[in-house]
Amino acid sequence: MNDLLKDSFELPRMGASKDERDLEAGMSIATNASDLGMSEFFKQVKDIEKLMEKLSKQLQKLQEAHEESKSVTKASAMKAIKQRMEKDVDEVGKIAQNIKQKIESLDADNVSNRKKAGCEKGTSVDRSRMSMTATLKKKLKDRMSDFQILRQMIQDEYREVVERRVFTVTGIKADEETIERLIETGDSEQIFQKAIQEQGRGQIMDTLAEIQERHDAVKDIEKKLLDLHQVFLDMAVLVESQGDMLDNIETQ
Repeated sequence: MNDLLKDSFELPRMGASKDERDLEAGMSIATNASDLGMSEFFKQVKDIEKLMEKLSKQLQKLQEAHEESKSVTKASAMKAIKQRMEKDVDEVGKIAQNIKQKIESLDADNVSNRKKAGCEKGTSVDRSRMSMTATLKKKLKDRMSDFQILRQMIQDEYREVVERRVFTVTGIKADEETIERLIETGDSEQIFQKAIQEQGRGQIMDTLAEIQERHDAVKDIEKKLLDLHQVFLDMAVLVESQGDMLDNIETQ
């Protein structure tokens, strides 16, 4: 969300997502309650929102690289895409951990802020802080879920690419067992043995190398994306532990 704090005195924007409206509404309520320790809180929320935007951009870059990978036929091109994607996933991990730590810091600050007069538990300031923090947790959880959706997409479409490669080289639609073995090992020489004998090894080597490089790329990127799943699980636990807090705040 762009310029989250810029219009903090205004009503939530039409067309904004529910999470964005929740954050903006919280900003307005808390600002009207005077500062009461909210200036630093707003700054922290804004920092987290900027990091969320970076996550979205990284997701888009990975999606675009994945689409590009589906059409390449050279091992060198596949290797270059793999290196880009691995770098981007590593950056995602750093950003996600940074956001997680900042949100955990907000949790601690929220509890500490209740010691101030006018900020006790249940006050409008406290409810606003808790509501906005909960919304940030949900946004991070949802974004991490998007990366797991990408991981599954890469896995599913890798199978489709392998099936097309085998058919293009051999002219035969391979059975599930053959495709599964190729996906697991990346070793395609045995599968293409007849084509090698008929067409010559030199003509098939590029395809063999590309399939092996694609196999290595998919496995490495899948592992890195799976590592991000822990952040998703951590956020899911934090969101669930708060139960229906946002709904409860609205009814108080």
